Amino acid sequence: LDGWEHVGPGSFVVEGGLLKTRGGMGLLWYTHEKIERATVRVVFRLMAKDADSGLFIRIPEKPTEPWMPVNRGYEAEIGDWPDEYSRAGVLYSFTQTQSHPLKPLGEWNTMEVTIDGPHTIIFVNGEKITDFHEGDTVPDKKESSDPERVPRPDSGYIGLQNEPGPEVDFKEVSLLLLPR
Repeated sequence: LDGWEHVGPGSFVVEGGLLKTRGGMGLLWYTHEKIERATVRVVFRLMAKDADSGLFIRIPEKPTEPWMPVNRGYEAEIGDWPDEYSRAGVLYSFTQTQSHPLKPLGEWNTMEVTIDGPHTIIFVNGEKITDFHEGDTVPDKKESSDPERVPRPDSGYIGLQNEPGPEVDFKEVSLLLLPR
């Protein structure tokens, strides 16, 4: 966890070479640099139907609590929810998909999030789920807990979300910087 810090309740732990979520609405964020052009790859597995996490991108400043990234960054959803705005690979409540490419519970999934300035592309298990440009039309907020509808920066910190409930395990979190 060198170069990573946690804010908010809950935690992430390393057990048997895996990074595991533990309760609370928290965020483990990468402190070394803001990311503007890169592909972030996460290999994860859901341990129960209601397990929930996310990969945050474009966090504009160092987070001091877990809700700032929700409202000022984007969350690439990691979860198996029936709502097409909260399925794995969408930008939570901003983009939608009818696709549901997750493998069965306990099996490993791969999500690749490419950040290229204002452009974000997300693949889950090889299937394109999101192709979003900052400024694209998005739906109005439905719930008070949905992210604010304000512009996000072209670069920012990244982070992993931990939520109350069943764990999400990660066996890889990697960053490949893209050439300019």
